[in-house]
Amino acid sequence: MTTAGMLAAALLLDAVFGEPKWLWSRVTHPAVLMGKLVGFLDRKLNTGPSRRAKGILAAAALVLAGFIAGKLLALPGTLVEILVAAILIAQRSLTEHVAAVANGLRRSLKEGRRAVAMIVSRDTEAMTAPQAARSAIESGAENLSDGIIAPAFWFLIAGLPGLIIYKMVNTADSMIGYRNKRYEDFGWASARLDDLLNLIPARLTGLLIAAAGGHLRHWRAIAEDARKHRSPNAGWPEAAMARALDTSLAGPRSYDGEMRDFAWVHAKGSKSASAETITRSVALLWQTWALALALTVAIAAVF
Repeated sequence: MTTAGMLAAALLLDAVFGEPKWLWSRVTHPAVLMGKLVGFLDRKLNTGPSRRAKGILAAAALVLAGFIAGKLLALPGTLVEILVAAILIAQRSLTEHVAAVANGLRRSLKEGRRAVAMIVSRDTEAMTAPQAARSAIESGAENLSDGIIAPAFWFLIAGLPGLIIYKMVNTADSMIGYRNKRYEDFGWASARLDDLLNLIPARLTGLLIAAAGGHLRHWRAIAEDARKHRSPNAGWPEAAMARALDTSLAGPRSYDGEMRDFAWVHAKGSKSASAETITRSVALLWQTWALALALTVAIAAVF
């Protein structure tokens, strides 16, 4: 079976069955193992002088570990490759977590805040309903890129080693890629490598969202909005999602009790996002997934 064929099978397997919670209650999820490796490197290397050099060493170690793991897991053959890819490309889990915020908001603001706190790192205690809804939509758009399109892209390019290397680096970025006193130097290499690995997938995700939502004609405006985002990559899927929903995303938010005045994405859109807006975004996440699957099947048929 071709790599594209295996990817199509993995995408379908994840969509149908999702995360096997019964399995992860008995064995450790691969993403958790990656996090433990990042944590180990953080504890062992993020001390004393030369932290940037040590961070480069840590990033290199993660890439090497990902390459070796990918090669070893590919040895048993096609079925194992499909299973591993399905586990690491979590579309169904993403949509379930985003939809949970909509369901929570329909019950109460408190429930909505509790649900959104599961998927974002910003302060949620004082969020209004529109802020909670926007946060969920932004998380869905960004994680469509980080959690589905980018891993799928790197699987197509470099097989299981490419996928696992990407997940290793992305996990490191989420844990140590912060611009604070502890990680400014040590996390620099992982953050920059994550930016590089997401350069094409993030723009591809934005393009797929725009196509699925029927807004390719607005691509120039989407690109302009994306460049206003604080992240070199996250702005692309968020800008495309904002345009498709005609809803402003990003904007001011609080981290650790401190308000950050971030620019709005699609500033002319509605500022009154709701549970219904989240539901529309989840539908678009699935439409985009379906378009990505169709492209994968087409690649498998041609190559």
